[in-house]
Formats: sequence, C-alpha cells, structure tokens
Amino acid sequence: MKTFLDTNVLVAAVSGRHTHHAQAYPLLERVQQGKDEGFVSAHSLAEMYAILTKLPIPFRHTPEQALLSIEGNVLEFFHIIGLTGADYSGMLRDSALAGVQGGMIYDALVLKSASKAGVERVFTFNLKHFQAIASKAMKPLLESP
Repeated sequence: MKTFLDTNVLVAAVSGRHTHHAQAYPLLERVQQGKDEGFVSAHSLAEMYAILTKLPIPFRHTPEQALLSIEGNVLEFFHIIGLTGADYSGMLRDSALAGVQGGMIYDALVLKSASKAGVERVFTFNLKHFQAIASKAMKPLLESP
C-alpha cells in the first residue's frame, strides 16, 4: 500500500518515549520492511528536524542526532515529495478560496504533497484539521494511527 506519513507521525515513530510512539512506529516499520511504499512531504523533513532539535530535554535531539534519525529512518526508505512553484500557487489559491487560515496552511501543504504522490492512505495525528481542509477525494484516505 502507498502510505503517506505526516510529520507528527514521523516524529512520534522515531522518538521512543513519545506519547504516540506505539501507534506510529508500526507504520514506519512497515515501510522500512518493504510491506508498504512510504511517502513524505519534503517540507516534513525540515519540520521534523526543527521539532526533534527543539523537543523538551531529555527528548531533544542534537542536530547530529536529528540528522541521523531522519537519514536512517526516513530518507533511506521513503519517497520525498517536493512541490513545484505551480503546485504552491495552486495550493495557496485553493486554500484561500476554502478559507484556510493560519498554520493550517502547512496541513494543506502536506495534503497537496500526498495528493501529488497518489497515495492510498494519509496518516496523521492531526486528523480533525486535515479533515476540515481536505478535498472530497482526499477525505476517505485520511486516518489516525
């Protein structure tokens, strides 16, 4: 199955003491074992790095640990979906017309990447926000781990 993991799922999966680790890790593991084909947004890589290096102590990663975690758990196993300038323009226009405000634009960015990848499932712990802005075609694909 072609699965797309949101940043919050990736962070929980690689952080052993994270509240949602038990739910997130099996999704990461399925991709790493080749049972699912994994996809992530290019934006999520930077966001993941930022989060891992700013977690409260003792969960915080050093920059080097964050890099190793992303390389060893994500870059090695997932397809990275980047957006073009035209993708961004279209996403911004669609979001504005849909009334998307504030930080939910980042959820729209992730959904645009998932749509571009043609995935079968999108996993997020931010399900309520994603459902609020997802297109009719994307809504059935959304799932919380």
